[in-house]
Amino acid sequence: MPVLGVIPARLGSSRLPRKPLLPLAGEPLIVRVSRRLVELDACDRVVVATDAREIATTVERAGFEAVLTSPEHQSGTERIAEVIAKQEFSDFTFILNVQGDEPFVAAAAIHGAIACLEGGEVLGTAAGSLDPKLAGDPNRVKVVVDTRGRAVYFSRAPIPFDRDGTGEVVYHQHVGVYAYTRDALEHWVRLPPVPQERWERLEQLRPLLHGIPMGVTLFDGPAAPGIDTPADLAWAETEVTRTLKEVSP
Repeated sequence: MPVLGVIPARLGSSRLPRKPLLPLAGEPLIVRVSRRLVELDACDRVVVATDAREIATTVERAGFEAVLTSPEHQSGTERIAEVIAKQEFSDFTFILNVQGDEPFVAAAAIHGAIACLEGGEVLGTAAGSLDPKLAGDPNRVKVVVDTRGRAVYFSRAPIPFDRDGTGEVVYHQHVGVYAYTRDALEHWVRLPPVPQERWERLEQLRPLLHGIPMGVTLFDGPAAPGIDTPADLAWAETEVTRTLKEVSP
């Protein structure tokens, strides 16, 4: 099935204002994410879905594609649903959502989420391993996966909880990637909100708690952090600069 990759990006951010346009090693963050997704070669077409002409212009000047969407959307998934409703995207049955603050998203996460759909799931995502010492960080979303490889629950809290303090609990950190069939995406945005998605600030809880199964591909190694805070941006700057020096010393 052809795959449409969509990167939702909005200008407003409570924790990091104008986040998509903040510079990361000389390039706007949204351009870094766009380039990463194109280079992974998992999608037949990649577009940025944004509510801001400034973001769209920045993306297009860098040679990538952008689509302007309504500023009223409450989630990236709602923004992507507007994109796929356009005639020019009607041939895509599989849609991949990569959040606009994931410049280091793992290839295993991208291909793993799509593999969930290829295996028959209607929704797919991915998760990496997480050091138990970091499980209490609310910016690292944890997921519990059942024996069929499907999500049971996502939380910013450390789940599962190590009641007896054994240190044996295995944590999985969710990666900001979703794969949907067209029908599942259209169904998702028609569903009424659930309280848990507001409490946790996690949009993926809506379909999950309405009973739509979501496959999760687990991969070895830690999930690269997204850019949520100034500290994250500083870390990313150091990481990109180091990588560039290794390629061109």
